[in-house]
Amino acid sequence: MAKHNELGHEGEQAACELLIAKGMVIRDVNWRLNHLEIDIVAYEEGVRLLHIVEVKTRTANVTFDFMQAITLRKRRLLINAANGYVHHYNLNIDVQFDVIIVQKDASGQMALDYYPNAFDVPLKTYH
Repeated sequence: MAKHNELGHEGEQAACELLIAKGMVIRDVNWRLNHLEIDIVAYEEGVRLLHIVEVKTRTANVTFDFMQAITLRKRRLLINAANGYVHHYNLNIDVQFDVIIVQKDASGQMALDYYPNAFDVPLKTYH
C-alpha cells in the first residue's frame, strides 16, 4: 500500500474511533457506488441521524482550511453518494454531512478536529 494510502487508512480508523466514542454506530467505511465514495457512514440512533463523514488526513506540518479541501465539486459528489446510499438501503432518515480532519505528527500522535454538519445541501426552488 502506498504511503499516502496508509496515512489515509490510519486517519479513517482514528475517525471511526472518535465517532464510536461519541455514541455512533459505524455502518460503512469506504462505501462505493460507481465512481462515488463515502469515507464513513455512521448512524446516531438517539436522534435517528445518518452521518456522511468525509475524512481528510494530513501530516501535522501541513496546515489548511478544511473547507478548502471540501470543494464545491467534492460536496456535490458527497451529496450524490449520500443520495445513492439512502436509496440503495431504502432509508427514511435525516442525513448530515460531517468532516473530520486528522493530523499526524512525526511521533505518530494523531490530532482530530470534528466538524459536525460541516455543510448543508443546497435546495433547488422552482417557480
